[in-house]
Amino acid sequence: MSLDCESLDFDKQGGLLPAIVQHAVTGEVLMLGYMNAAALEKTQATGKVTFFSRSKDRLWTKGETSGHTLDLVSLAPDCDRDALLVRALPNGPTCHTGTKSCFGEAPGPDIAFLGELERIIAARASASPEESYTARLMAKGLLKIAQKVGEEGVETALAAVGEDDAALTGEAADLIFHLLVLLKARGLSLADVVQVLEGRHRG
Repeated sequence: MSLDCESLDFDKQGGLLPAIVQHAVTGEVLMLGYMNAAALEKTQATGKVTFFSRSKDRLWTKGETSGHTLDLVSLAPDCDRDALLVRALPNGPTCHTGTKSCFGEAPGPDIAFLGELERIIAARASASPEESYTARLMAKGLLKIAQKVGEEGVETALAAVGEDDAALTGEAADLIFHLLVLLKARGLSLADVVQVLEGRHRG
């Protein structure tokens, strides 16, 4: 979605809009910055999230020094059109202190870890098979990964009818992990599955 600067209320706060940056996959809140019209235009033109730095008194593209940029996914104004929600994908930690969020290591939504796990799987897929179970599994190929998902599915079903909650959640965790590996092996992601679910929900 491309935003027209003329449709936003920059005047309310002296030419600046608060811009809340949210991780596009995990939903975690990463930082708060401010955008003027020029920063918004540059963000949309380059795909790199850019703010107006009040301390530097100039445009500032996040990561211009550190390399930890924010890749724009989407922009949305609030109901009064005087604040922005910026969904982005971070390249490294967002905060200058080295944390993934400027709000520290406060946990995001419980479901957000699935996005983090997907990132970990992608990173380990190219690691040495001697060092990573994920890499070893990937090296065995799609058929073996699919077989593993089938095995974990059966074990989950058996745990549901014959074992306690701890066993069931453990088997379900194994199933979800291997399903994410399978999706990665096919060049897909959890987001692709969610899109299907959302489409079915909307009818």
